[in-house]
Amino acid sequence: MDLLTWLRQEAQLKKMVLVIVFIALFLDHMLLSVVVPILPSYLSRADQASSTTSGNSTGSTVSSAIIQPLGNRSGSLGSTFATPHQSPTLSSDPPRSNCSGAEAELDAVNIKVGLLLASKSTIQLIINPFIGPLTDRIGYHIPMCAGFCIIISATTLFAFSSSYIVLLLARSVQGVGGSCLSVAGMGMLADMYKDSMERGRAMSTSFIGLALGLIAGAPFGSVMYQFVGKMAPFLVLAVIAMFGGGLHFLIFQPSQVQTKMEKGTPLLTLLRDPYILIAAGAICFTTMVVATIETALPIWMMKTMCASKWQLGIVFLPDSLSYLIASNVCGHLSQKLSGSWLSACIGMILAGITIISFGFSKTVYHVIVLNALVGLSVGTVDSSIMPLMGYLVDLRYVPVYGTVYAIADVALCIGFCVGPAIAGPIVAWIGFPWLVAIIGTVNIVFAPLCIFLFSPPRREEQVLITKEH
Repeated sequence: MDLLTWLRQEAQLKKMVLVIVFIALFLDHMLLSVVVPILPSYLSRADQASSTTSGNSTGSTVSSAIIQPLGNRSGSLGSTFATPHQSPTLSSDPPRSNCSGAEAELDAVNIKVGLLLASKSTIQLIINPFIGPLTDRIGYHIPMCAGFCIIISATTLFAFSSSYIVLLLARSVQGVGGSCLSVAGMGMLADMYKDSMERGRAMSTSFIGLALGLIAGAPFGSVMYQFVGKMAPFLVLAVIAMFGGGLHFLIFQPSQVQTKMEKGTPLLTLLRDPYILIAAGAICFTTMVVATIETALPIWMMKTMCASKWQLGIVFLPDSLSYLIASNVCGHLSQKLSGSWLSACIGMILAGITIISFGFSKTVYHVIVLNALVGLSVGTVDSSIMPLMGYLVDLRYVPVYGTVYAIADVALCIGFCVGPAIAGPIVAWIGFPWLVAIIGTVNIVFAPLCIFLFSPPRREEQVLITKEH
């Protein structure tokens, strides 16, 4: 018996589904976060080149100062941002920093970064309502294989892009691939692991891949960009995508799979379910916390803390590490489904308080601590709500999961779309502290609604209750 035959045995298929979904989530979220520390500096460099071409020497000088690594504070750089004996990252002064000379240029870049980061989620938001019903109809394997192929195309475009338009196209292509991977992957897990305890464990394990992608993405991108170049991190991700797609194709052979799927619940029916909407809202608003911070924080740090390129990626490391811890701990707690609502409620309140605190941060060390709390809170919500959405379908509808996880992914996309889209304009209008205060307040206000997820009724019970009233 060869290796492939052994892996295709029923006893091993569950493990292989988990491995492939793990790789898919790792890849999508690593590509999601790897661009976060690269974009501000890369777009500043592009603006500098444009300014040089048009003869705008003043803009060129400022942009050059922005993109230069700030760890070297000698010569003209020291005179631009700080005195030679002053440490920008340890300053306890209020955020009227000695980096203010670049504020106008950074605000312009902030809007560009926000639009580019939001483009992936916008496309994914449009595609998800089609991918969910499609997976219910043809199964999960063909969309999963297509997702890996599309991600390979996106990483290649990122690697060889030389203009903002091509970057925007690459990010949009990633949205299509991410939709296929996320919806098909979560559906595969929910379909393969029918037992609620097994499903909770499997999904918490798959979230390790998601967390590792977030952990590796920003630091990996910032270090590779500074010391190797822009192409390197994306080419590495292309190789990972080839490995994941090849493994899935060899084991499951999507072109030969004949899937008999039970007819799932229509999308509009699920969207009218208040319990599913509350669960999706919890995912959406906590995701908005991460998206807002990823978009606005690097430029806030450049303006108020004179942060260098590598610091812009490293500060997101504790975020991902604490997400990894929370998703594992709360993933096991979510096996007791009656406790999922409480974990989600606490996570949303913690996320709201934490993001508001970013407005008072003055040093890189403050940012690191707050990012750790963000990862803890968002990991708590995700690992509690995702298995719960599958349980809601089991309890109230036909147990076919593509559409409900398309709704979950739509909620994620709305968070990743609205966060970056509003971050740039709000920061330019009323400032970063007000931006984080608004997002935090929304999370705190929404959190008590999670109590309705304590003991959702079966669909039949719900119909009887409605008739009685």
